[in-house]
Amino acid sequence: MTMTSQDADGTRALRDLEDGRASVRLRAALAVGSAPDSRFVDKLVERSAIEPEFFVRDMLTWALTRHPVSLTLARLVGEVRSDRPQARSQALHTLSKIGDRSAWPALTRAVLTDADDEVARSAWRAAVVLVPEGEEAALAAVLATQLGRGDRETQLSLSRALVALGESVTEVLDAATAAPAPQVRAHALATRRLLLDPDAGFASAIEEAKRVVALGGSGPEGR
Repeated sequence: MTMTSQDADGTRALRDLEDGRASVRLRAALAVGSAPDSRFVDKLVERSAIEPEFFVRDMLTWALTRHPVSLTLARLVGEVRSDRPQARSQALHTLSKIGDRSAWPALTRAVLTDADDEVARSAWRAAVVLVPEGEEAALAAVLATQLGRGDRETQLSLSRALVALGESVTEVLDAATAAPAPQVRAHALATRRLLLDPDAGFASAIEEAKRVVALGGSGPEGR
Protein backbone atom coordinates (compact mmCIF):
# COMPACT_ATOMS: atom_id res chain seq x y z
CA MET A 1 0.00 0.00 0.00
CA THR A 2 1.47 3.37 -0.99
CA MET A 3 1.27 6.43 1.21
CA THR A 4 -0.77 9.26 -0.29
CA SER A 5 0.42 12.87 -0.28
CA GLN A 6 -2.17 13.70 2.37
CA ASP A 7 -0.96 10.86 4.60
CA ALA A 8 2.61 12.03 4.19
CA ASP A 9 1.68 15.62 5.06
CA GLY A 10 -0.18 14.43 8.14
CA THR A 11 2.72 12.28 9.30
CA ARG A 12 5.14 15.16 8.83
CA ALA A 13 2.86 17.59 10.71
CA LEU A 14 2.54 15.21 13.65
CA ARG A 15 6.32 14.84 13.75
CA ASP A 16 6.84 18.60 13.50
CA LEU A 17 4.64 19.21 16.54
CA GLU A 18 7.60 17.92 18.56
CA ASP A 19 10.27 19.94 16.72
CA GLY A 20 12.64 21.95 18.89
CA ARG A 21 11.80 25.16 17.00
CA ALA A 22 8.65 26.96 18.07
CA SER A 23 8.11 28.33 14.56
CA VAL A 24 8.03 24.79 13.15
CA ARG A 25 5.59 23.64 15.83
CA LEU A 26 3.38 26.63 15.08
CA ARG A 27 3.26 25.81 11.36
CA ALA A 28 2.54 22.18 12.17
CA ALA A 29 -0.41 23.10 14.41
CA LEU A 30 -1.72 25.38 11.68
CA ALA A 31 -1.41 22.59 9.13
CA VAL A 32 -3.19 20.11 11.38
CA GLY A 33 -6.04 22.53 12.01
CA SER A 34 -6.32 23.33 8.33
CA ALA A 35 -6.82 19.67 7.44
CA PRO A 36 -8.62 18.05 10.41
CA ASP A 37 -8.11 14.32 10.81
CA SER A 38 -9.07 12.00 13.66
CA ARG A 39 -5.45 10.83 13.84
CA PHE A 40 -4.40 14.25 15.07
CA VAL A 41 -6.59 14.65 18.14
CA ASP A 42 -4.58 12.67 20.68
CA LYS A 43 -1.32 14.31 19.61
CA LEU A 44 -2.84 17.80 19.79
CA VAL A 45 -4.12 17.17 23.30
CA GLU A 46 -0.86 15.60 24.43
CA ARG A 47 1.18 18.47 23.00
CA SER A 48 -1.07 21.08 24.61
CA ALA A 49 -0.17 19.65 28.01
CA ILE A 50 3.55 20.29 27.57
CA GLU A 51 3.94 23.01 24.92
CA PRO A 52 6.01 25.84 26.48
CA GLU A 53 5.11 28.65 24.05
CA PHE A 54 1.82 30.49 24.51
CA PHE A 55 1.28 31.28 20.84
CA VAL A 56 1.83 27.63 19.89
CA ARG A 57 -0.59 26.49 22.59
CA ASP A 58 -3.15 28.91 21.21
CA MET A 59 -2.74 27.40 17.74
CA LEU A 60 -3.09 23.91 19.19
CA THR A 61 -6.38 24.97 20.77
CA TRP A 62 -7.54 26.38 17.43
CA ALA A 63 -6.59 23.12 15.71
CA LEU A 64 -8.63 21.14 18.24
CA THR A 65 -11.67 23.35 17.69
CA ARG A 66 -11.47 22.49 14.02
CA HIS A 67 -12.12 18.82 14.77
CA PRO A 68 -15.56 17.36 15.50
CA VAL A 69 -16.70 17.65 19.11
CA SER A 70 -17.41 13.93 19.05
CA LEU A 71 -13.66 13.37 18.75
CA THR A 72 -12.35 16.03 21.12
CA LEU A 73 -14.76 16.48 24.02
CA ALA A 74 -14.20 13.26 25.97
CA ARG A 75 -10.44 13.52 25.51
CA LEU A 76 -10.37 17.08 26.83
CA VAL A 77 -12.65 16.30 29.76
CA GLY A 78 -10.26 13.54 30.71
CA GLU A 79 -7.39 16.05 30.73
CA VAL A 80 -9.25 18.22 33.23
CA ARG A 81 -8.46 15.49 35.77
CA SER A 82 -4.76 15.35 34.84
CA ASP A 83 -2.03 15.60 37.45
CA ARG A 84 -0.29 18.25 35.31
CA PRO A 85 -1.53 21.82 35.83
CA GLN A 86 -0.83 22.86 32.24
CA ALA A 87 -2.81 19.91 30.93
CA ARG A 88 -5.78 20.93 33.07
CA SER A 89 -5.50 24.59 32.17
CA GLN A 90 -5.21 24.03 28.42
CA ALA A 91 -8.04 21.51 28.36
CA LEU A 92 -10.32 23.96 30.16
CA HIS A 93 -9.28 26.76 27.84
CA THR A 94 -10.02 24.62 24.79
CA LEU A 95 -13.38 23.51 26.20
CA SER A 96 -14.30 27.17 26.62
CA LYS A 97 -13.46 27.79 22.97
CA ILE A 98 -15.47 24.77 21.81
CA GLY A 99 -18.40 25.95 23.94
CA ASP A 100 -20.26 22.64 24.09
CA ARG A 101 -22.30 22.65 27.30
CA SER A 102 -22.21 18.88 27.60
CA ALA A 103 -18.77 19.49 29.15
CA TRP A 104 -20.35 21.35 32.07
CA PRO A 105 -20.26 18.39 34.52
CA ALA A 106 -16.44 18.50 34.32
CA LEU A 107 -16.50 21.95 35.96
CA THR A 108 -16.76 20.60 39.50
CA ARG A 109 -16.23 22.63 42.65
CA ALA A 110 -12.75 21.09 42.93
CA VAL A 111 -11.89 22.29 39.44
CA LEU A 112 -13.28 25.79 40.06
CA THR A 113 -11.18 26.05 43.23
CA ASP A 114 -8.02 24.40 41.86
CA ALA A 115 -4.94 25.33 43.89
CA ASP A 116 -3.09 26.38 40.73
CA ASP A 117 -4.07 29.95 39.82
CA GLU A 118 -3.73 29.45 36.07
CA VAL A 119 -5.93 26.36 36.17
CA ALA A 120 -8.51 28.14 38.31
CA ARG A 121 -8.56 31.12 35.95
CA SER A 122 -9.11 28.83 32.96
CA ALA A 123 -11.87 27.06 34.87
CA TRP A 124 -13.62 30.35 35.67
CA ARG A 125 -13.53 31.44 32.05
CA ALA A 126 -14.83 28.06 30.89
CA ALA A 127 -17.55 27.98 33.52
CA VAL A 128 -19.22 31.22 32.44
CA VAL A 129 -19.31 29.93 28.86
CA LEU A 130 -20.60 26.45 29.68
CA VAL A 131 -22.95 27.07 32.61
CA PRO A 132 -26.47 25.86 31.80
CA GLU A 133 -29.35 28.29 31.99
CA GLY A 134 -30.63 28.47 35.55
CA GLU A 135 -27.32 27.42 37.14
CA GLU A 136 -25.76 30.88 37.19
CA ALA A 137 -26.52 31.64 40.85
CA ALA A 138 -25.06 28.32 42.01
CA LEU A 139 -21.93 28.98 39.96
CA ALA A 140 -21.68 32.50 41.39
CA ALA A 141 -21.81 31.08 44.91
CA VAL A 142 -18.83 28.83 44.21
CA LEU A 143 -16.86 31.56 42.46
CA ALA A 144 -17.48 33.94 45.34
CA THR A 145 -15.54 31.59 47.63
CA GLN A 146 -12.45 32.60 45.65
CA LEU A 147 -12.78 36.35 46.24
CA GLY A 148 -9.56 37.84 47.56
CA ARG A 149 -7.46 35.07 46.07
CA GLY A 150 -4.15 35.59 44.31
CA ASP A 151 -2.50 38.51 42.57
CA ARG A 152 -4.11 41.38 40.67
CA GLU A 153 -4.36 39.37 37.44
CA THR A 154 -6.05 36.44 39.18
CA GLN A 155 -8.50 38.74 40.92
CA LEU A 156 -9.32 40.49 37.66
CA SER A 157 -10.04 37.13 36.01
CA LEU A 158 -12.44 36.22 38.80
CA SER A 159 -14.15 39.60 38.69
CA ARG A 160 -14.66 39.30 34.94
CA ALA A 161 -16.16 35.84 35.38
CA LEU A 162 -18.54 37.06 38.06
CA VAL A 163 -19.56 40.12 36.07
CA ALA A 164 -20.24 37.90 33.05
CA LEU A 165 -22.90 36.11 35.12
CA GLY A 166 -24.87 39.35 35.45
CA GLU A 167 -27.40 40.07 38.16
CA SER A 168 -27.21 36.52 39.53
CA VAL A 169 -24.03 37.53 41.39
CA THR A 170 -25.53 40.47 43.29
CA GLU A 171 -26.49 38.51 46.38
CA VAL A 172 -23.15 36.76 46.84
CA LEU A 173 -21.22 39.98 46.25
CA ASP A 174 -23.33 41.82 48.80
CA ALA A 175 -22.67 39.05 51.31
CA ALA A 176 -18.93 39.10 50.59
CA THR A 177 -18.69 42.82 51.36
CA ALA A 178 -19.26 41.84 55.00
CA ALA A 179 -16.66 39.04 55.03
CA PRO A 180 -14.11 39.02 57.89
CA ALA A 181 -11.09 39.16 55.54
CA PRO A 182 -10.37 42.69 54.24
CA GLN A 183 -9.00 41.39 50.92
CA VAL A 184 -12.26 39.55 50.31
CA ARG A 185 -14.33 42.65 51.10
CA ALA A 186 -12.18 44.81 48.82
CA HIS A 187 -12.38 42.33 45.95
CA ALA A 188 -16.15 42.03 46.34
CA LEU A 189 -16.56 45.82 46.35
CA ALA A 190 -14.39 46.20 43.25
CA THR A 191 -16.33 43.48 41.46
CA ARG A 192 -19.63 45.08 42.43
CA ARG A 193 -18.43 48.37 40.98
CA LEU A 194 -17.50 46.64 37.72
CA LEU A 195 -20.93 45.02 37.64
CA LEU A 196 -22.59 48.42 37.94
CA ASP A 197 -20.11 50.17 35.65
CA PRO A 198 -18.45 47.77 33.16
CA ASP A 199 -16.31 50.61 31.82
CA ALA A 200 -14.65 51.18 35.18
CA GLY A 201 -11.03 50.05 35.27
CA PHE A 202 -10.27 47.19 37.65
CA ALA A 203 -7.11 48.83 38.98
CA SER A 204 -8.96 51.95 40.07
CA ALA A 205 -11.90 49.88 41.32
CA ILE A 206 -9.75 47.71 43.56
CA GLU A 207 -7.76 50.66 44.92
CA GLU A 208 -10.96 52.54 45.74
CA ALA A 209 -12.37 49.39 47.36
CA LYS A 210 -9.26 49.01 49.50
CA ARG A 211 -9.64 52.59 50.72
CA VAL A 212 -13.27 51.97 51.60
CA VAL A 213 -12.39 48.81 53.51
CA ALA A 214 -9.54 50.55 55.32
CA LEU A 215 -12.03 53.17 56.49
CA GLY A 216 -14.34 50.46 57.77
CA GLY A 217 -17.00 50.75 55.09
CA SER A 218 -18.65 48.31 52.72
CA GLY A 219 -19.50 50.64 49.86
CA PRO A 220 -21.90 53.52 49.46
CA GLU A 221 -24.27 52.11 52.05
CA GLY A 222 -21.47 51.21 54.49
CA ARG A 223 -20.63 53.27 57.56
